[in-house]
Amino acid sequence: ENHPELLLDRVDEGDSFNVIAAMSDQTRRDIAEYALQQNLTTLRNRVNELGVSEPLVQRQGSNRIVVELPGIQDTAEAKRILGKVANLEFRLVANLEAAPSEKQRFEYRSEDRAGMSEWLERDVIITGERVSNAQANFDQNGRPIVSISLDGEGGTLMSRTTRNNVKRRMGVLFIERKYRTRYETDAEGNEVIVKTPYDEKKLLTAPVIQEALGAQFQISGLDSPMEASELALMLRAGALAAPISFVEERTVGPSLGAENIRLGVKSVQIGLALVALFMVLYYRVFGLAAVIALSCNLVLLVAVMSVLGATLTLPGIAGIVLTVGMAVDANVLIFSRIREEVNNGLSPQMAIHAGFERAVATILDANFTTLIVALILYAVGTGPVKGFAVTLSVGIVTSMFTAILGTRALVNLVYGGRRVKSLAIGGVKPAS
Repeated sequence: ENHPELLLDRVDEGDSFNVIAAMSDQTRRDIAEYALQQNLTTLRNRVNELGVSEPLVQRQGSNRIVVELPGIQDTAEAKRILGKVANLEFRLVANLEAAPSEKQRFEYRSEDRAGMSEWLERDVIITGERVSNAQANFDQNGRPIVSISLDGEGGTLMSRTTRNNVKRRMGVLFIERKYRTRYETDAEGNEVIVKTPYDEKKLLTAPVIQEALGAQFQISGLDSPMEASELALMLRAGALAAPISFVEERTVGPSLGAENIRLGVKSVQIGLALVALFMVLYYRVFGLAAVIALSCNLVLLVAVMSVLGATLTLPGIAGIVLTVGMAVDANVLIFSRIREEVNNGLSPQMAIHAGFERAVATILDANFTTLIVALILYAVGTGPVKGFAVTLSVGIVTSMFTAILGTRALVNLVYGGRRVKSLAIGGVKPAS
């Protein structure tokens, strides 16, 4: 009754009987689905920790995950980090008089303590799943350490245990999933490789508890700064719910990407040319000012993206194309407002002033709402979606700057301080 997901079957054997418990098919599917979703989240976290520009991690079918890492140099190292299953366990060092059933023996992991071991209690205080943040660092002697921050429940458990066990020792176990490889012969007589997973548990350190620990502390006993960085990465990204194996690997050369980038840049050029042609033909001098401001907007956008170290990808180019349209849209709003003011009888100078002043609020509202959407995309999106969101966000800011300030500066350069009877802008009614 307490475990409805289990199917119980009684097998009689003479005077005794055995009860066989098995999971239902639905329970197995639920567990497999959970493991896949958890691994998907963990892999995304690990890829983000690698610092790859616009990666792609997505599900394929019922039991596969596709990972694309643009610009990665060391594929073997990336595979090792993505597939590594590592965790921590914190246990108290067992008392000498403890029964064998209450303790386990673990060897030290570091080379300088090779062959040494400690007896730890079987009860686990907390595991790495309670770690909310982990950063690799160095202690005062220059040895690598990992600074740990626990979540609320983990901090409570650690504080309660250490408070009641001051002056006792606490062991930190490093758990790593490894594989034993053996060769077998299948039914057709072919030799196949069979990998059997197992968890290797080694002791990192077993310091004396000097005082009650809270949610933040440090662990030592690591061999190198790289190992400390990897452990911190594993703890931050979370543990894999199930081991993964690499079934296919492809390396795509830069030629295909270069062709896509070339076509993307060409689309930006064509779009800019068509927009410039329309603006100049319809809005005349004002349209020319808008085209110059739009060109400055693109230069400014690329400059900011370069400062941020962004990579030019297809989603980024799509964001640039969208930015071009949004920047022109702001100019169209301003010019339409100026035209309305002229048709309402205002002088050219007053119409220019009123057009910019009254259109700014509308432009800010429209761009601010779009910026909110871009920030949400960046917060919840992954890979190419993040790249598009970054380009769009930067483009919104630069387009508002060039459309409001840049275009106005150019218009003032042409019409400022002059007595003009008419404006070279399309759609103005002739004076009666």
